[in-house]
Amino acid sequence: MTAKESIIHKIISSENRPHLNFSLKHKTEKFTDNLFQTLFDAETCVAENIEQLEIDFDEIYKLARVVDKDSCATIWKTFLSKLPEILENLNLDALELVNNDPASNTIEEVYMAYPGFYAIAIYRFSHELHLLKTPLIPRLMSEYAHSKTGTDIHPGATIGNSFFIDHATGTVIGETCIIKDHVKIYQGVTLGALQVSKELKNVKRHPTVEENVTIYANATILGGETIIGKNSIIGGNVWITESIPENSLVYHKAEIRLKQKK
Repeated sequence: MTAKESIIHKIISSENRPHLNFSLKHKTEKFTDNLFQTLFDAETCVAENIEQLEIDFDEIYKLARVVDKDSCATIWKTFLSKLPEILENLNLDALELVNNDPASNTIEEVYMAYPGFYAIAIYRFSHELHLLKTPLIPRLMSEYAHSKTGTDIHPGATIGNSFFIDHATGTVIGETCIIKDHVKIYQGVTLGALQVSKELKNVKRHPTVEENVTIYANATILGGETIIGKNSIIGGNVWITESIPENSLVYHKAEIRLKQKK
């Protein structure tokens, strides 16, 4: 055996996931783009795209190392039945952006040019597949949106209607986070966990944000028992690890000290 052959043999024998097929990642990204276009592109033939989406989903489901054909068909049928409701929710999300962002001009602009809206859309798709216990695909969809927008929303998060993310970059929303209706958040917001121990896998680790809350840029809110009460405003750059009562205003006050000349 030559030195090159020996190296190749060692690489193959040391692979931790010998059945991992990276085409699943690329094909899931294509499926995700096609799904978004089906719902929002006026020039797209919905009937034709739905047929192609079913074919593509069957393919990526098999690549996810699942061979149960009946399970695949059941998941797709249920997911397809949810698409009209998902679209209705996304229209509400887009309308929230148009009504609240003074920089937005039309709803078409939101659909095509707002990374926060795109991230929310892919979240709503992946969340539905997550609820159906679809293997791997929901995470690949959310990570695709993450790579395109800088916004990391775990498919397991629970997010209500009329959700608004402006600018989007750097936003993180954890797996067990609960966000209720009419919540607005800005870039750099983290809704995260206080601890990352593996033993907390099935424990609520991320905060709850109640109705009509606004969270400004770079705020960090941590902990599964942390609740941000409804109608509250969380200012930029604050750090919160305890619950905030409803109708609260929380802000960071900078301290300025003048250096004395010598």
